[in-house]
Amino acid sequence: MPRNNAQVPHASPLLSNLDQLLRIPSLGGTPAESIAQWFLADLLADMGLEVHTWHMDLTDLGSRPDFPGMEVTRTEGVGVLGIWRGSSPGNAIMLNGHSDVVPPGDPQAWEHDPFEPMHVTRDGEEIVTARGACDMKGGLIAAIDAVRSLREAGFVPRHDIVITPVIGEEDGGLGTYSLIRDGLPSYYDGAIGGAIIPEPTSLAVIPANAGALTFRLRVPGEAIHASRRSEGVSAIEKFYPILHALQQLEIERNLVSDPLMQRWPIAYPLSIGTVHSGDWPSTVPDLLIAEGRYGVALGEDVVGARAQLEECVAQACESDPWLREHPAEIEWWGGQFASGTTALDSPIMQSLTEAHRQIHNTNPEVFAAPYGSDLRLLSGIGGIPTVQYGPGDAGVAHAPNEYVTLRELQQTQQAISEVLINW
Repeated sequence: MPRNNAQVPHASPLLSNLDQLLRIPSLGGTPAESIAQWFLADLLADMGLEVHTWHMDLTDLGSRPDFPGMEVTRTEGVGVLGIWRGSSPGNAIMLNGHSDVVPPGDPQAWEHDPFEPMHVTRDGEEIVTARGACDMKGGLIAAIDAVRSLREAGFVPRHDIVITPVIGEEDGGLGTYSLIRDGLPSYYDGAIGGAIIPEPTSLAVIPANAGALTFRLRVPGEAIHASRRSEGVSAIEKFYPILHALQQLEIERNLVSDPLMQRWPIAYPLSIGTVHSGDWPSTVPDLLIAEGRYGVALGEDVVGARAQLEECVAQACESDPWLREHPAEIEWWGGQFASGTTALDSPIMQSLTEAHRQIHNTNPEVFAAPYGSDLRLLSGIGGIPTVQYGPGDAGVAHAPNEYVTLRELQQTQQAISEVLINW
């Protein structure tokens, strides 16, 4: 396989397929989420793979005790599984990636239509910019293109290669959960020895993710006309001591972190993302609802992590006379990402590290990421050693004018091709 760093020509199947996928506004919970999955199913079928699809039973999945959560409303979910059968059974390798994207945000912050991919030059690099280019349609298509190129070259894999485009990663992991619980048991009976998720890692190898739990706080107050505010209780003011306590909890939880997390200023962030309170300017608000994201340490038990935050809020309420009698309530909802880790000496880690070394003549960076991902489902529930390796900088993933470089797209395709050849 070629190992140079030449730019991918714009007429290449990689960029053509990526442009088509980027034009599908596959926001979580919208009909386009399924349209993207059907596009990928057709793409894998056109490549000659054995393809299976299924409609998810959302009610049944959501009722299972280990369901990872969901933050958007869905009426359907489509699973896709593509298989390239090898010459020997067992020890298959999986390429897993999500096709759903987050909303583009303020359209005025974009230099172009977020769902019309643009090929431009930035800082001397050719890039593709669109919502999902970095997170993670670029990596997903690069992985699929690695399989396409090997098939066209006449390569015959020793072990099965399984491609699994999924939905719902951004809001909990519905797609990969359905794959593990329903898709693989129904359509694939082989053992999977390792998996690569081509999330944006800037071509670093990520063997572990911290967890992230979504929570909601309800802080009570007592409404009254604003002209007599001293006779009421503002829920906004009562949120202050709770917020301060949560900030202190974040500091305490980050005093010590795993060596793989040392590169991050805050390994396990605790952040309030939304705050809503009041319904009239001249009324003291009687309720504040705050939603946030709570980082879970590598190897930390989710139940224990929740208990620590609950105790923090309870102590903050106990220190305030009003909140002592009217304590804030905590609800765990939406995405519940546990942490996940793959052993550094696992075959998939070794194979991917060697492939990167062959292409770049240097070892890749290896570290853990501070965000939750489907890695924890594949390595945890699925028992599949899983690593992340892909094009793009996660720092631009959910931002306006999200982009990925053509150079990293090609190098991801090359590295995954090497892994598949050597596996």
